Amino acid sequence: MHVNNQNVTMSQTRMINILLVEDDEVDVMNVKRAFKKNNVLNPLFVANNGLEALEMLRGKNPESAIIPLPRIILLDLNMPKMGGIEFLRELRKDDRLKNISVFVMTTSNEDSDKVNAYNLNVAGYILKPLSMESFIHAVSTLNNYWQLCEYPD
Repeated sequence: MHVNNQNVTMSQTRMINILLVEDDEVDVMNVKRAFKKNNVLNPLFVANNGLEALEMLRGKNPESAIIPLPRIILLDLNMPKMGGIEFLRELRKDDRLKNISVFVMTTSNEDSDKVNAYNLNVAGYILKPLSMESFIHAVSTLNNYWQLCEYPD
């Protein structure tokens, strides 16, 4: 019996929700472009800062609640109202949210930010700005990562 590999791959694609926490509209558009270039079809939700992200994750407003919860968060560190490190601290204290995989995507090359982020169990720390080509490749790598990961129900 011959099996079409493309069909198997498509049926096994995990359609997990992804949350992008980013206040810069250009960076939001770049992420969306990189998703499109890599045929990443996962639903992408966008929050403009940490407070808005927590509201979405905790379902404070039924219209903006993310259901099911995202398995992946792409997080900028430098944002108004609540920055990325403060958001990570809140996320890790919340029993419902603490196991979500977080990838930091930021312009901050400060060692203290890297140390703080990894101490709060981020899955990776990606430095912006990357060229669009490098960014597309980075998103492809992330997509391969979350497609390989197994998550509990």
